[in-house]
Amino acid sequence: MTHKWKGRLPKLPLTAALGLLKIVSARKALPNSSLRRLRRLSQGRKRFAWLLLCAPLALVIGIDLELRWGRQEQWQTYQFFSYGASLIESFCIWSVLLLAAARRRGRMRYLYAGIFLFFLTMSVGGQLYFFQQYNAYLNVDVSLFATQFVESVLNQLWADRANYLAVKLPVLLGGVLLLWLSKKFLRPGRRLGRLATLLGLPLLFAGFFIPTQHRQQQASSPDMLYLHALGGMLRTQLGFSSESHQLRPRLRESLPVPALKSEKVRRSIIFVLSESVRKDATCNGFSPDCRRTEATNQLFPERIAFEQMRALASSTAISLAVLWSGLSPQATREELHTAPLLFDFARQAGYQTLYWTSQNMMFGNVRLWVKNLGVQSFFSATDIEPDADIDLGAHEAKFTERALGELDQLSDPFFLMIQLSNGHYPYLVDADGPQPFQPAAMSKAPEDNDQFFNYYQNAIYQQDQHLARLLKSIRTTKAGRDAIIIYTSDHGEAFREHYQMGHTFSVFDEEVLVPAWLDAPPGVLSQKERAALLKKRESFNVHPDITATILDLMGLWDLREIAPFRAKMRGTSLLSAEANPRALAMTNCAGVWSCAFENWGYIQGSRKLEARAWDSAYHCYDLKSDPKEKQDLGVEACAELASHAQATFGRLPGEGKQP
Repeated sequence: MTHKWKGRLPKLPLTAALGLLKIVSARKALPNSSLRRLRRLSQGRKRFAWLLLCAPLALVIGIDLELRWGRQEQWQTYQFFSYGASLIESFCIWSVLLLAAARRRGRMRYLYAGIFLFFLTMSVGGQLYFFQQYNAYLNVDVSLFATQFVESVLNQLWADRANYLAVKLPVLLGGVLLLWLSKKFLRPGRRLGRLATLLGLPLLFAGFFIPTQHRQQQASSPDMLYLHALGGMLRTQLGFSSESHQLRPRLRESLPVPALKSEKVRRSIIFVLSESVRKDATCNGFSPDCRRTEATNQLFPERIAFEQMRALASSTAISLAVLWSGLSPQATREELHTAPLLFDFARQAGYQTLYWTSQNMMFGNVRLWVKNLGVQSFFSATDIEPDADIDLGAHEAKFTERALGELDQLSDPFFLMIQLSNGHYPYLVDADGPQPFQPAAMSKAPEDNDQFFNYYQNAIYQQDQHLARLLKSIRTTKAGRDAIIIYTSDHGEAFREHYQMGHTFSVFDEEVLVPAWLDAPPGVLSQKERAALLKKRESFNVHPDITATILDLMGLWDLREIAPFRAKMRGTSLLSAEANPRALAMTNCAGVWSCAFENWGYIQGSRKLEARAWDSAYHCYDLKSDPKEKQDLGVEACAELASHAQATFGRLPGEGKQP
């Protein structure tokens, strides 16, 4: 064997020897200053590598401090510990993913690069967008809530896609930059690279399931709140979630109502309920120069407007339950599903009952809620447009045409419920229709807020034109010429007055102060009734007062047959001499509909107590002297309301499971 190697060295030892000689000769050739420079470069690269690994965490902390430093200042010690733990979790996940993506070889580095970029963009960019809209971060409660409305969520994101992508783009570009720098400067060794590849996915999935302090003060980093929310959604889809607090309407069965006979004249009533229309988006009281809801403003100049009407919730399902039953939103789930409704009382009094709506009844089980109404005429969005939008419902031009075709079936007396929907986000604005409010833009970006409000106002303007056409036509029929029209909205709509958008997230006035007016042809109301209504124009009224008023106009409110039901109703008829004296609960978390973020309060006259999920105390406002709700008087100024709130809810919003 030896002769084969004679005169030759093995190839590998030779290569190693030559390499060693080069290193030694190079070291001898380099002066000390060059060696020091190389050492400094090496040390600088190591420090820069650590900066790269910490960069995602620094991005998260910087964004979070910018968005909610004021809240963090009020945290308790345990909340800072919770926050610190989430930051450690954040660093571990992003640094390991970045190391795995920075490996010099292997196909897995490309997979990890994609994973890092996707989840960084979604968690940080997604939370930026969510906070921009709702003044809070997405958490597991919201994700569980949203799993029941996937179509609606996607619909709304698509409507604001330009702003949604604009918010995420800087985070995406920042992630690309981090990946590029990591390829040049991290250079993990073989062992470290393999370890990162092994740990990357398990760490990421652990982030889906590691508990975070996600309620009230949300004392966790926004990216970890997002991952935990994804985990909640995943658990729900796989059937592992034990969460059961997401309530939706079920099939309801009204308690029996006896036959009702009134000695008073039976008057036909048209009850109009609009969707998401705040009071200042309408003319409400007559003004010859008002253009906001110009059509009904000009059509009903003698209407009586109620300037201080408030919903007890900014959720459609809850407001509808309150308006139809007269109950408090804090009535039990059983009561809300069995209490007789306006339709039941009207039918037992010999009224023809009709319910026409452009709402899509497929949203949130609402079809079950209305299935047993027992009305003689009913149609909804999908009867007009089978593929009607889940949020907007049917186009109200088509709804009006359908309703006009039904007018010949009206018989006096009748109770007609007209419910509209095009005022719901993303707000239906017909490109071929009038758009007097300009400049208008379909963007939720903060800098476009005024233009976005104009877009919303154009939707309300167009809706009002369709409504005016329908009401005018009803009044020309024999059965409808003397009908009393009562108009209100289910709730309002926020445009960042208290740093949030839309509705269901608070009981601030932008979400609950609604238009309300009544129009009756000459001679239909008695002088006493008209005087009482005029007296209530500036009094503080609530939705249950409308329920009581409708029953009073039917001549049923004082009948002893309905006394057991009236005992649970919370309203006072607007035809009575006195205003409603009660302290009433306000909430978007009820037995008929639960909420993404808990919020509730109490109202009595001009005093209102309210709190949102991230508030550490109740806030008290005087609506008469401070209509914008900017001056918190302190809970002591609403001590009696605070006692009511404690007795009703037992805690502040966000401190535990919603009721």
